[in-house]
Amino acid sequence: MPASSDTAAQLRTSGTARARRTVLISGAGVAGPALAHWLHRYGFTVTVVERAPQLRAGGYKVDIRGAAIDVVERMGLLEDIRRLSTDMRTGAYVDGDGKRIATLPAEIFGGRTGRDDEVMRGDLARLLYARTRSDVEYVFGDSITSMTSTPITAPAGDDRGDGTSGVEVAFERGAPRRFDLVVGADGLHSTVRRLAFGPEERYLRHLGAYISAFSVPNALGLDREELYHALPGKLTCVYRSAGDPTAKGMLAFRSPRLAYDHRDTGHQRALLKRAFAGDGWQIPRLLEAAPEVDDFYFDGMQLIEMDHWSRGRVVLLGDAAHCASPASGQGTGMALVGAYVLAGELAAADGDPTAAFARYEAEMRGYVAANHALAEKFAREMTVTSRWQIRLRMLMLRMLPYMPWKDAVAKKIAEEVQRAAQAITLKDYPAPAAHGATARPAAASGPRPGPRAYAA
Repeated sequence: MPASSDTAAQLRTSGTARARRTVLISGAGVAGPALAHWLHRYGFTVTVVERAPQLRAGGYKVDIRGAAIDVVERMGLLEDIRRLSTDMRTGAYVDGDGKRIATLPAEIFGGRTGRDDEVMRGDLARLLYARTRSDVEYVFGDSITSMTSTPITAPAGDDRGDGTSGVEVAFERGAPRRFDLVVGADGLHSTVRRLAFGPEERYLRHLGAYISAFSVPNALGLDREELYHALPGKLTCVYRSAGDPTAKGMLAFRSPRLAYDHRDTGHQRALLKRAFAGDGWQIPRLLEAAPEVDDFYFDGMQLIEMDHWSRGRVVLLGDAAHCASPASGQGTGMALVGAYVLAGELAAADGDPTAAFARYEAEMRGYVAANHALAEKFAREMTVTSRWQIRLRMLMLRMLPYMPWKDAVAKKIAEEVQRAAQAITLKDYPAPAAHGATARPAAASGPRPGPRAYAA
């Protein structure tokens, strides 16, 4: 497998070159491949395991704001993001008959300013995968079942036998393997978090609402426009982005915690149908389309709150560590920023997990707290419970385009989102060779397989 031309084959350790370290990442969404990109550049050998049989290409549109845009630029992907932009033009609230009550620029709805952009989650996942697949081992159709710390032993002449500990990992399908580090980038319902830290219930806080999103026929003939319809305790959206032949539907509703299997989409569709039964506008059409699509998503608006994101040589990243729920609009940005920080701290600490994980948490905690606060606020505002609140909001939005101070109001609307998006100062993490390490080729460890899926 080809090595990168910059730093792929070296990593310093106390001024002495050594073989590159091995990292297993669970999850091939956004956080996992983003981390793989940076770790490869710093000379780590990376494997990504993904439960799905292939890349998950679906998903809603996601914002890349503030610090996340800076990370994308440092990754060399900013031009790709511009090319993949949803290019949304306007957003509007409509009444039950579909009449537009208030129409505003899409940036106001998204809280985007300056260089911020928006892409489809599936497009971003494909981009990150395409940029890493030749340098990173991807294993699809498999999942971690257990992790056990074990001493690393090495054959004579191999300088990896340094008395440190590795992690012996067992898989559902593949043979057991040993890695220096394991990263859980496997989302809200993280398997790695459950295995290393215990049941999900210890860390999950429900924000009082559920959300569903999926593809639908573009029956309204939308072109880079999103339409919202609000009901007490509910919000529905239909939109179509640039270059997408289909539209996307979103339904959110207030509810106490519901009992269901997060992999049982049939039960989830039933819960959605029950929540919106009898409602008007495009809702019956959306409910009719839900059972026919393969990109159906349903989950709670929930936070993951943990005192620590690491244990030994296992660390969590993105939603697995600190999910801020779709209400924040910042999950993708937090994943990109977290990947940059975690990889940079591992490189700066010469791969020492104790030092690197502590610094990673110290850098990220304030940023995460700001975005959790944003999620709590928006989860309430997305699904306001009274008709008078909805009427007041519609009145204000209808008047906004005619106000002489409309630009100042629009800026104020975006300020809270921007404070959270920029609530971290990115450090510069130089390449390992810049620290004065004596570089040499990595010790041979045999051929590494490329992207593959285990046979069933």
